[in-house]
Amino acid sequence: MTEDKTCGQDNYGRSKKLGDKNDLRIKAIENGTVIDHIKPGQALNVLQILGVNDNFTNTVSIVMNAGGERGDKDVIKIEGRELTEKEVETISLLSPKATVNIIRDFDVVAKRKVSQPESICGVVRCVNPNCITNSNEPIETRFTVSENEKMKVLEIRCIFCESVMTKELFKYIL
Repeated sequence: MTEDKTCGQDNYGRSKKLGDKNDLRIKAIENGTVIDHIKPGQALNVLQILGVNDNFTNTVSIVMNAGGERGDKDVIKIEGRELTEKEVETISLLSPKATVNIIRDFDVVAKRKVSQPESICGVVRCVNPNCITNSNEPIETRFTVSENEKMKVLEIRCIFCESVMTKELFKYIL
């Protein structure tokens, strides 16, 4: 008697049994936001920017270091929440190639690539402790944003003290 090797398998040899590791999926969301193509390893930082913590009651799904056509990526799905423009700008500092999809009634109603802004205000604290923005003066932080061609990294420059930041920007996000 020969064994049927295709029994219980799809055309790619994967098991059709429920609970098989190849069949794990994140369910579609009815209304909310999907942030795709996040730089690998940055999903948790993005969640912190969005204020998703232990008091957050909406459903959140996270995929980290998932393989994709354009390389590894993180993905976040947030049920019942759409992002503000300031949140999208902040995400662009950590993951300039991310995409934001707005979902309504299970359909994507808007899809946009995150774009690197020319400047940001009130999003990042200046690294220079002597900067006027770190004093008791009521001054909002302002930075110009550019890509350092030589180092191939995002660079932000304080317009008040000229301090430049390239690494660990997440630590300075307000």
